[in-house]
Amino acid sequence: MQYTIVLIPQEGGGFFVGIPALPHAFTQGETLDECVTNAREVIQLVTETMRERGEPLPETTTAHHVLTVEVDG
Repeated sequence: MQYTIVLIPQEGGGFFVGIPALPHAFTQGETLDECVTNAREVIQLVTETMRERGEPLPETTTAHHVLTVEVDG
């Protein structure tokens, strides 16, 4: 299975990692490698729990649109 992860740089270093297909699952990391490792662990834990509960797994995601929005300010 493949899931898209979104890395958002944080002030002071590191990244917040979101998983769009699993909106309540997130993690963080200091490096890109750490973010991928942590995201993989969270995805495995969440999907394992969902299977145990008999819940359907969300569809895998491989792409999202990233847009920059300009605002007055």
